[in-house]
Amino acid sequence: MRLTFSTLCYLALTQFLPAQSDWNQGYEIEGRPAILPHRERAATVNRILRDRLQNLLPKLMRETGIDMWLVIAREYNEDPVFYSLVPEPVFAARRTTMLVFFDRGPGEELEQLAVSRYGIGDLYTSAWDGGSKEDQWARLAEVIAERQPKKIGINSSENWALGDGLSSGLRAQLEVSLSADDRAKLISAEALCIRWLETRSAMEMAVYPQIVQIARSVIAEAFSNKVITPGVTTTNDVAWFIRQQYSDLGLDIWFQPSVNLQRPDLSGEEAGPIVGKSGDVVIERGDVLHTDVGITYLRLNTDTQEMAYVLRPDERSIPQGLIEALAIGNRWQDLLTGNYVAGRSGNEILAATREACASEGIVSSTYTHPIGFHGHAAGPTIGMWDNQGPTPIRGDWLLHANTCYAIEGNVRVPVPEWSGQEVQIKLEQDAVFDGKGVTYIGGRQTRWHLVR
Repeated sequence: MRLTFSTLCYLALTQFLPAQSDWNQGYEIEGRPAILPHRERAATVNRILRDRLQNLLPKLMRETGIDMWLVIAREYNEDPVFYSLVPEPVFAARRTTMLVFFDRGPGEELEQLAVSRYGIGDLYTSAWDGGSKEDQWARLAEVIAERQPKKIGINSSENWALGDGLSSGLRAQLEVSLSADDRAKLISAEALCIRWLETRSAMEMAVYPQIVQIARSVIAEAFSNKVITPGVTTTNDVAWFIRQQYSDLGLDIWFQPSVNLQRPDLSGEEAGPIVGKSGDVVIERGDVLHTDVGITYLRLNTDTQEMAYVLRPDERSIPQGLIEALAIGNRWQDLLTGNYVAGRSGNEILAATREACASEGIVSSTYTHPIGFHGHAAGPTIGMWDNQGPTPIRGDWLLHANTCYAIEGNVRVPVPEWSGQEVQIKLEQDAVFDGKGVTYIGGRQTRWHLVR
């Protein structure tokens, strides 16, 4: 029987998550998924990591033609890949940490070794009894020589920051330590780094929807009368509320939340709407609000932008023009995600989306990026806010199955109730591509948040 990715997600959820009673011992807020205490978070992260190392990494090493992968990092200068490979509660590459992954071939388990002064948990077998720095490098050279790999991948890349984590100093020491034969086997592990970072497992996709829902629930709370009093509350007040709320929930953010506004030109003196006005602006009735926020939980990141409207005293509902504008924003999302086809490049997806939008008269800008272990993560770039043409190298990366994206961009739509003045609908929602189509991980905004 062949299982679909969705079925595997469900099976993973039922097998590795704590019992429901344990799951709910975290922070409980009505309408918001419970948040695990730190001990349970660590256990969950480690179960996910064990599964990735056992079932995903060997496949990716064979896909990229690398039978030995070295990840070497020093404390205070960790490789961007390092934290995705070590279990909780590892906080740093103490002194120098050397991780060695060796593919012993089909039917054999991946060998996971640590040549390190300090332990790396039970996911790695210690290959060094300790000694001087020189002893450590000599032992690494022995480990490599004993296994006789064909190709040794190191994290060095000209074009990908996330694949360029081996510092020049460590590379120099590595090359001096190896024999001439093994030194000749060193190749860039750029492709392996990107594939490892961008690929999501069934276990990760079992929990990712809850992470996104947590992030979105705080936005819904912020864009309500619980937080906003028109004529009093400022955009910075709301932004700092969002940050504080995440902190109170025990969640990290990966960038400062922002809130900005647009409003119709009532004076007749301005050419267009106030979009992303700098400074701290008092929120007034009739304003359109926008926020951009992102959290990190269970090592996975979110990136979300949503819109709200502040009713005027004489209004009972949102102006029809704004309702239609949001629908056009949703249509842009559909055109973009409809062009997600495995094997297409980010540049090809962008070009097809721009063509589709132009054919429907939608004025749009697309700047979508992968998301996962990093907020702006590894994988294909699909447009940039300051470049709607091809992006060299990163835009040429091909779309793979089981990868996640922040579907990000905007549309500009005239609003009849604003005398034809444009509103900018800025949306960003997290989604997964399973090889056949795109699904929003925690839903997407199709209705305005409303402040009365």
